[in-house]
Amino acid sequence: MCGIVGIVSHSPVAPLIVDALKRLEYRGYDSAGVATVERGKLARRRAEGKLINLERRLKDEPLDGMIGIGHTRWATHGVPNETNAHPHFSDGVAIVHNGIIENFAELRDELMRDGYTFSSQTDTEVVAHLVGRELAKGLKPVEAAHQALRRLEGA
Repeated sequence: MCGIVGIVSHSPVAPLIVDALKRLEYRGYDSAGVATVERGKLARRRAEGKLINLERRLKDEPLDGMIGIGHTRWATHGVPNETNAHPHFSDGVAIVHNGIIENFAELRDELMRDGYTFSSQTDTEVVAHLVGRELAKGLKPVEAAHQALRRLEGA
């Protein structure tokens, strides 16, 4: 089972997110990641293995954003590695997810026909692209997420 954390603060959130994810370690995981908003743009760090690997990465390449999400992943689609670790990005959207998207292969094929490229083997990256596509149509973020979620089958 995955762990998901989101924090908004007046100071950098990446260390707080990692600390919160440590409290969810008992759930088990094979990789972890953090994404923050920095100067209006998304930035992320991900690592395979335990949270100590993510902490080392953040020490070498800090994230200074004051809004962020974090995730510990237990692989269901795609091997455990940094590329498949969450968060996944598309068009200014960062997504983390716990569950299985049963129709991800057909959605992935549809998105690829529309010109979207995928960097991971995960089902979750489909969600990022679906939301990004709806935003590109001019929908507001909540409406875009709602439209994307309507396309998903699974949990």
